[in-house]
Amino acid sequence: MELRVLKYFLALAQEQNITRAAALLHLTQFTLSRQLMQLEKELGVQMFRRGRYKITLTEEGMLLRRRAQELVDLEEKTKKELHRAEQLRGEIAIGSGDLEGMELLSRWLADFRALHPQVTYQIFSGNSDHIKERIEQGILDLGLLLEPVEIDRYESVRLPVREEWGVLVQKESPLAQKQAIAPKDLLEVPLIVSHRQIIWKELERWFGRYARQVKIAASGNLPYNMSLLAKQGMGAFLTLKQHCSYEQLRFLPLSPPLFSSCVLVWKRAEPFPRPVSALIDYISDCIADTPQEHS
Repeated sequence: MELRVLKYFLALAQEQNITRAAALLHLTQFTLSRQLMQLEKELGVQMFRRGRYKITLTEEGMLLRRRAQELVDLEEKTKKELHRAEQLRGEIAIGSGDLEGMELLSRWLADFRALHPQVTYQIFSGNSDHIKERIEQGILDLGLLLEPVEIDRYESVRLPVREEWGVLVQKESPLAQKQAIAPKDLLEVPLIVSHRQIIWKELERWFGRYARQVKIAASGNLPYNMSLLAKQGMGAFLTLKQHCSYEQLRFLPLSPPLFSSCVLVWKRAEPFPRPVSALIDYISDCIADTPQEHS
């Protein structure tokens, strides 16, 4: 497979029309069709369902689209890393969840860029599992992960911040009148939680003897989407405290308090581009100079 042909494939998958895709690529329809037929022959699978007015992907085609996009993104990232001058320049790709630690990290990124104005950042938002997957694929250089998380395969530094757990509830809810939420307060309330089992295990420990009595109404990986469910009264959203506010919702801390930490990770023994290595050193120095918070 050639990257050039994979780009042809992605264009047709996007346009769903051979005429529009060929015009976008500045190719003849015959050339584009021939290239893609050869790709199907090479892979031994049918990737398109060819209708009268529309071309759609088969199941195999959808899998190839995901993999092809990863390869094309990796090619672009590699080009940016290689085309650098003596002065630090290039793009650093960083993944993070919606974490308090990201506020601190963003200040360090801004300070680092003030020193090296030709360094730019690409920020990916996702949970720890998605971020680790993209680090393994070489798409991300660094990832800010919420603990607990498996990081044996990575180098890491722990950020000097605490992530505080609580619940988001409707302001009209009886729970909203409380100053803090105890485990027994949530026994009769449906819960909206993270779908990461390792996080739920931590929350189960907080619930203690009440853990088997809780009721889960929904789970997910994007806090904003889950906050919308809480806004509609589906349940109480167990989540981390954020600096942002959610309309019609109130955040209440847990009692006893529950805190998590976050770690910045990168591949072990990886030969990084100079901007990435310099940023890791800069952040490590910043952490060494920052007082640690304690639970």
